Amino acid sequence: MAYIGREPTVGNFQVCDAISVVNGQAAYTMQVSSVNVSPETANHMLVSLNGVLQAPTSSYTVSGSTITFASNLVTGDVINFIHILGSVLDLGVPSDRTVSLAKLASGTDGNIISYDTSGNPVAVATGSSGQVLTSAGAGAVPTFADLPAGGLYTKTATASLTSAASSITLQNAFNSTYTNYMITIESLIFAAASTNLHFIPIDSSGNATSVHKYAAEGYYANGAQSWRTNSAHAYANISNDVSSGTSQNCNGTIHIFSPMDTTAGITSYNWFLKSSKAYEEAGIVYGAGVSSAGVAYTGFKLQMSANNITSCKIACYGITNPS
Repeated sequence: MAYIGREPTVGNFQVCDAISVVNGQAAYTMQVSSVNVSPETANHMLVSLNGVLQAPTSSYTVSGSTITFASNLVTGDVINFIHILGSVLDLGVPSDRTVSLAKLASGTDGNIISYDTSGNPVAVATGSSGQVLTSAGAGAVPTFADLPAGGLYTKTATASLTSAASSITLQNAFNSTYTNYMITIESLIFAAASTNLHFIPIDSSGNATSVHKYAAEGYYANGAQSWRTNSAHAYANISNDVSSGTSQNCNGTIHIFSPMDTTAGITSYNWFLKSSKAYEEAGIVYGAGVSSAGVAYTGFKLQMSANNITSCKIACYGITNPS
């Protein structure tokens, strides 16, 4: 904004230095810290003479840094104070780090302040629950949007076993949407010791194929144990000679790759479990297996070689491939 003449003093409240009255003199120079100051007008001042506030223009006038009283002052008169207000109708620019939240205008809960393509402030509209703030690149206001479908892991199936059974099955865990999957095993408790836990991929009819080969290794408190097969089986033995009881539970993950791919004809998988053997409370088991049946596996089951599983929770997640 341009001004004709002197630019207004904005929000600059100042108390002038003390002024000594000179007998028979009406005009006095106003200073702050020994520097001349010039109020915008007489109406932008508070002037006290002999303890009485003076009326601007009628009791005094201002020209530059000079205040002139309506009549000459005499010995004994006291100029109590001159308070320069600045431009009281213009807030001007606040000092750095002085604007509190209470001074901001009310808005909508969840809105975020951004800038539009002209550099002006703009409120980004509140999104819906679960949405994330998404950038549209330089020169565009961000928006709230849904996450990409499923994110990295999308749950495809779950199952829970609450009463003893020899196996637990997820029939339709795999589909054409995803190529690779992660299976989680939670709190699988064995009903009896000295049995093995098998991982069995199955087709849409629930059938397994006898073309699996696998190798695994377990580390327990009394040392390492390894097992493998060179011949084809309908399963992979993912935990060997397990223990029973609630403190001997099994938890972990299985990753399976291309279970529905019949073109290449190869399905591979690997696992990492916390398991137990021979009543030793902690141990780790890991291994890998492969099937060359060329069958579209749509699900799987976890099955004991003998006896039952007391309880278990399992879930399967489709993994979104990087673009």
